[in-house]
Amino acid sequence: MLRYALSVRQPWAWAILHAGKDIENRDWHTNLRGPFLIHAAKGMSRVEYADFIVFYDNVIRPEAPELPPCPPPDQLQFGGIVGEAKILDCVRRHPSPWFAGRYGFVLTEACAVPFRPLKGSLGFFNPDVMDKP
Repeated sequence: MLRYALSVRQPWAWAILHAGKDIENRDWHTNLRGPFLIHAAKGMSRVEYADFIVFYDNVIRPEAPELPPCPPPDQLQFGGIVGEAKILDCVRRHPSPWFAGRYGFVLTEACAVPFRPLKGSLGFFNPDVMDKP
């Protein structure tokens, strides 16, 4: 079975796997449904991390205080496969507090997997091709 992966910047990839992030926001539509691998992109700026913490601590965690705090940057994984999830739909509106994009990929069944270093790519990509020299 052909598997697809999608690069997601940290700490958003962490949030899909550990904090109930049920929407992946994108500027483009997808018809893909079903399982895909979550690739944690190589980069994350201090500003991206700080903006996430403000959003997470002020919007998400007050409604779900049982969620874990976001780990510090040096404890996040970068540049590889970190999890998997399923895409149920691609929507233009959604009640989830995580929805903020032009399109939202509705996610379910997210779970962490053992880290596998891998170069990422834009859009959905075949991780098996990326592994080949």
